[in-house]
Amino acid sequence: MLIGNRPCRIYGEPHAEYLLLQMTGEHELQSMESEVTAIAQSAHHFLFAAVPVESWNDALSPWKSPAVWGKQGFGGKAAETLCFLTEQVIPSLKQRFDLPENVKIILGGYSLAGLFALWASTQTDLFYGIAAASPSVWFPGWMEYEQQHPIQAQRVYLSLGDKEERTKNAVMAAVGDNIRTLHSRLAERGADCTLEWNSGGHFKDADLRTAKAFRWTMEEHT
Repeated sequence: MLIGNRPCRIYGEPHAEYLLLQMTGEHELQSMESEVTAIAQSAHHFLFAAVPVESWNDALSPWKSPAVWGKQGFGGKAAETLCFLTEQVIPSLKQRFDLPENVKIILGGYSLAGLFALWASTQTDLFYGIAAASPSVWFPGWMEYEQQHPIQAQRVYLSLGDKEERTKNAVMAAVGDNIRTLHSRLAERGADCTLEWNSGGHFKDADLRTAKAFRWTMEEHT
């Protein structure tokens, strides 16, 4: 389905109680089917939209930052991406698929898209839940920013691969401590949150890890 000239892939069913949104890069599209199949193991009715971004590093970064590895820096255009979601994607999906007015919206994603989901929840209370799989919480300035602008979603899933913090890259090595701190912060504020450790590094089973994130965020926890 074209939304504002972007080809969004839609899965699931109309009139669903949950609307799942994921910002995706080219590199993720071939594993989308397996991810959605894994999400569908949940008993809940959902509509899932994979929303493509053109420049991953620019569209999903909350502010400009120099390159951390390789040569490509970060353009800091997350605000434009969030605007596109709230003003075009969500209204279009609600209308086209006859979603209830109070549909529970879960924003999720992997890596930088996971960070984008967390950041988006500091900007608005629109999101019922955030499904952040291996999010880039090493991003320069993120932890300080979140302290000043707390995540507003009441349900937050965090995960990380157990080898991700064992990197020679000093900036990215902070990912482990940062995600532990973030999880503690959310718990202290009374959010329904979890931190799950997956085996392996950053590039292992991204589709299944993301599916797990969405599934957890839909389930009821007591």
